[in-house]
Amino acid sequence: MRASQFFIATQKEAPQEAELPSHKLMLRAGMIKRLGSGLYTWMPLGLRVLRKVEAVVREEMNRAGALELLMPAVQPKELWEETGRWAVFGPQMLKIRDRHERDFCFGPTHEEVITDIARREIRSYKQLPLNFYQVQTKFRDEIRPRFGVMRAREFMMKDAYSFHTDLESLQKTYDTMYQAYSNVFNRLGLKFRAVRADTGAIGGDGSHEFHVLADSGEDALAYCESSDFAANVELAEALAPVSARGEAKEVMREVDTPKQTSCEDVAALLGITLQQTVKSIAVMATAEDGSTRFYLLLLRGDHTLNEIKAAKVAGLENFRFASEQEIRDHLNCPPGFIGPVGVSGQVSVVADRSVAVMSDFVCGANKPKLHLAGVNFGRDLPEPVAVADIRNVVEGDASPDGKGTIRLCRGIEVGHIFQLRTKYAAAMDAGYLDENGQRQTMEMGCYGIGVSRIVGAAIEQGNDERGIIFPAAMAPFTVAITPIGYDKSEAVQAAAHALYDELLAAGIDVLLDDRGERPGVMFADMELIGIPHRIVIGDRGLKDGQVEYQARTDAAAQTVALADIAGVIKQAV
Repeated sequence: MRASQFFIATQKEAPQEAELPSHKLMLRAGMIKRLGSGLYTWMPLGLRVLRKVEAVVREEMNRAGALELLMPAVQPKELWEETGRWAVFGPQMLKIRDRHERDFCFGPTHEEVITDIARREIRSYKQLPLNFYQVQTKFRDEIRPRFGVMRAREFMMKDAYSFHTDLESLQKTYDTMYQAYSNVFNRLGLKFRAVRADTGAIGGDGSHEFHVLADSGEDALAYCESSDFAANVELAEALAPVSARGEAKEVMREVDTPKQTSCEDVAALLGITLQQTVKSIAVMATAEDGSTRFYLLLLRGDHTLNEIKAAKVAGLENFRFASEQEIRDHLNCPPGFIGPVGVSGQVSVVADRSVAVMSDFVCGANKPKLHLAGVNFGRDLPEPVAVADIRNVVEGDASPDGKGTIRLCRGIEVGHIFQLRTKYAAAMDAGYLDENGQRQTMEMGCYGIGVSRIVGAAIEQGNDERGIIFPAAMAPFTVAITPIGYDKSEAVQAAAHALYDELLAAGIDVLLDDRGERPGVMFADMELIGIPHRIVIGDRGLKDGQVEYQARTDAAAQTVALADIAGVIKQAV
């Protein structure tokens, strides 16, 4: 491609509202243009990147045996009512009404649509398994769509859905898709991790998330360097301490804490470690009969509550944080000084595993401006009604697989695979006839990749002060030829054209900057938009039969013979 025939619209500065590096750089590079909140036009440069990602995704899906189709973006209300999700999916769903007053939504996902297809078209076990996929625009009405394509309201997604006779068949396809996703991210040149994850609003049983590793990632990931364990922090198990609870050595006593309401401040005042303190988190849980109960969740002072884990404790399935008034009603004390000692029978105490083995600890006294020190279970307060893993793991925790210790990193979720099992098939009566002519419910799998999100995630992972550092497989162009004095030197033009034609003939995606711009402008543009390889051709070098070559991540350029440069590029790419 010749730059004079392309559309390059780079900017020196990004709009003030752009926060993430990917958002700033995509706007500066002219890859996207904002239309409205969370709505972006993919400009020619950005669309080249997006299409390259799509191509890799399609190739790996096809190789995995999935069949491509294309479902409507607009979906009728009736399908969503069959699964009960019309009411519960929430305000993320964009609901619309046609001229006949019929309700529809702009699809945020397609489980209902594909299940409707399956129940209409699949009759016999002989037709299974089947795996359908599409690459299509989705819409989710994000509350604060402020991170560019990382959290846009309209986005490009690849979603696939598989149908099976049994769990064994589902597991085989699930494993195949796991490998296909790994192939996608490896081919795109991204550093990523696949982690065990919670199924969330989609539902089902097992699931894995695929995260591009980046410091700006929204998700905290836990992994073990000496094994293949990896999980979202939401799901990573914090093992129970190996050591047993120590004997009580102190007498329980009140200590003055006039302004200290946090464990950190209390520990500093008393000159103890944070690990010797216990924080109490007040919550209200609603039972199936509609009744509510007040709970205190106990965590070590240096730990944080994991709400997903807590919700898995019996009785806490539907909990929320208690209000200040509810805390005063049950404990006769303001927040900041509450604790588990001396509470009434109307209060249930659940302790994290790490708290259950503590002795002589410090906690709130349920009296304003006071805490208790030297507190021990069994002597000063009853044993908790339940002991469970309700905290987030931290660096140095034992790995759940017993093969090392936990490390933490940040990740950007770009893919998620689920074993839906029969959740949607049962709700929508999607069945088949087995070998004995008996009707059975289909097993389902669901597999999503955020195609447009991958572009943003790649930039979050690869960028510097000069701009984007794209992996070669995703870059809008593989090589940039930047001739100095292009509009003034016939020799430079001839050499640039000859090299351009040779690289094109070799199947290399090359951009010839024939705009006649100054060297500084050309170099800045090529670095900003992330082209992996740059060749500089100028009169001075041509006199000696040489050009300059520099990879995007190289600190300096190197001199290469003009006769050899095409070979160098072919080997590099």
